[in-house]
Amino acid sequence: MSYDLILRGGHVVDPVNGLDGVHDVAFDGGRIAEVAPQITAPAAAEEDVTGLHVLPGLIDSHVHVSGWMGGAAGHNMLALAGVTTALDMAGPIDSVMDIAATTGTGLTLACIDYVRPGHTVDTTDPQMDELQDALVTARRAGAVGLKVLGGHFPLTPAGSARVIELCAGEGAHVAFHAGTLDTPQNMKGLAQACELAAGHPLQMPHVNSYSRGFEGPAIQEAYAAAELLNGYPNIWSESYLAPINGNSAKCSNGIPESVATQRNLKAGGFHATRAGMAEAILAGWAYIHVYRDGVTFLATGAEALAAWEAAETNIGMSFFVNPAETSANLAMLKRPDGSFAIDALATDGGGLPRNDLCERGLALVHLNALTLAEFVQKTALAPAQMMGLAGRKGHFTPGADADVTVIDLAARQPVMSFGGGRAILKGGQVVGTGTTMIVPPEGVEAATTRGMQVLLAEHGSFRPVRHDPLFAMA
Repeated sequence: MSYDLILRGGHVVDPVNGLDGVHDVAFDGGRIAEVAPQITAPAAAEEDVTGLHVLPGLIDSHVHVSGWMGGAAGHNMLALAGVTTALDMAGPIDSVMDIAATTGTGLTLACIDYVRPGHTVDTTDPQMDELQDALVTARRAGAVGLKVLGGHFPLTPAGSARVIELCAGEGAHVAFHAGTLDTPQNMKGLAQACELAAGHPLQMPHVNSYSRGFEGPAIQEAYAAAELLNGYPNIWSESYLAPINGNSAKCSNGIPESVATQRNLKAGGFHATRAGMAEAILAGWAYIHVYRDGVTFLATGAEALAAWEAAETNIGMSFFVNPAETSANLAMLKRPDGSFAIDALATDGGGLPRNDLCERGLALVHLNALTLAEFVQKTALAPAQMMGLAGRKGHFTPGADADVTVIDLAARQPVMSFGGGRAILKGGQVVGTGTTMIVPPEGVEAATTRGMQVLLAEHGSFRPVRHDPLFAMA
């Protein structure tokens, strides 16, 4: 027997299979073929990873890689961060598909499309028939579900609840950026979102975004958020570690379009107007996402103002509004039974400059706040389960996809990665091409006509459904 590739001598960490030691890992036909202390069979190629750690491929369950948010840099930035699979959390789906087809770096990608008044629905209180049409359209375009953008473009409470109910009935993925027309993006918004789910499956993104200390001490809000979610086992949650958020800087009729952008300007003492935005950029409160040399970086001051104006305000931006005591505690907190209070670590990154699963997540490992096995659980296994992919991703069981991230633990950096046995990152340089899109049956044509490979997600398979126990294979 001869394998396609063998990674030799790395420290393999795979909590599903109880691996935490030096092993060789063999790929064949895009799948994991063998994991053993020493593989004697030959291979067409070998990589010496002695001194490095070999982990199941990182899965970021919350990214942005569309023209509306994230932009063309997203695939390159995710690959540089060691990610092998990602979920775009907003779309718009056509833009996500176009960018994936033209800038792919070897990732596996899925997308849920936004429910946005004036774009995918007509009003802030869409009725069920209109939402059904929106889901049909999104699926045909390649999306696996829908997202309620409550923190940016809120719906009524009833409209938000209808989206979740519809997706539950249709076997579609659904996420809710908490907030409605009558409750903002804060702890009250989080509590309302949990209630509006009405027991249906739901992904609750960036829990730390609802506990920024706007209503009370941030650390108390973090503990309250964890306790709240403990009462809703139907909800799958994730949080991120970056100090920055992500917003749209686009203004219409003299004011920022996003409610979250308006709130963050006010939090910094600026008017929620176009003029106030310009002042905030020059003052160093608002940061503009500027593209250069294949990546997006944060800029402020005169350079950022010029970029914002050149884009006619239609550009991404960030504010430093995430307290460390909230983000770090939500990443670590556990329930009495030993399970994590927040299921997964994500980044809300992609084309937004905060792809820090390794940079900040592994810092928690260095601080003994997480074990490396727990890091794998939160950045590979848990998101694989939430996305209905645990049968093939998040572990090194023979027959699973050969998705691997090789890290330099001391440097907290990825140095090599593979998706389906194909190289994405080598020596810290992106070498992968193309994109494998996870699509529903109706979306196959949208992906294949763009020249992309397809991973089929039948209705009901790609949903935020909790598994018990956590390491159970789907």
